[in-house]
Amino acid sequence: MGVTVQNITGSTALVIWPTIASCADSFYSIMYHRNWNNTLSSYSRKNFQKEERVPASRSSFVIENLTPLTTYILCVTCQSANPSSDQCRIFHTSEKDPASASNKKKDLALGIWLTSSILLLIIAGILLYGCLQLWCRKRRERLEGRNMTSEQDEGETWTNNKSHSPEQFNKQGSLIPSVEGKKAEGIQLATIIENPLTSKESTKQTAKSQQLVPMTGGPF
Repeated sequence: MGVTVQNITGSTALVIWPTIASCADSFYSIMYHRNWNNTLSSYSRKNFQKEERVPASRSSFVIENLTPLTTYILCVTCQSANPSSDQCRIFHTSEKDPASASNKKKDLALGIWLTSSILLLIIAGILLYGCLQLWCRKRRERLEGRNMTSEQDEGETWTNNKSHSPEQFNKQGSLIPSVEGKKAEGIQLATIIENPLTSKESTKQTAKSQQLVPMTGGPF
């Protein structure tokens, strides 16, 4: 049985085998083991670490998850029979694939970037929340300060009106009597000025009346 191993990389290998007529209604068993030692191990199925079962319709299979720079032995048998030496092949895996290494680096970089982005978003959200809280607090303090100043202004105007109103009333009350007093004084002065004239005229009239009245008594 001509089993061949091709396209060997650090982690994969392609196995090709010829079709066996006795396995037409069954399956193929692919067994492989690393670090094989012919002197200590036989071709018994229990000595193989891993086994893959492939449908009988296929004649190739890709083995994955191999270890780089490692020697493997691989055998292909029909159904569950123990393999013979002509059904086995030994191959060596190469170093790590540059593509897989670069892919791992890309995955690592992508994971770091995603983690840092999430952390930055969380920090930005916390800072934004703190800024909003501070802005709301300052705005509330400003509104409270404006309300307090308006209340103080209203209280001052009320106290000023209350304190000045009696004085204004007293001033108005004192002004009214003073005006009335001035008017009364003017009237009294006018009467005082006019009274001498009337007194003189009255004396003259009394004197004239005394001259016109005939004297009673006498020689008659």
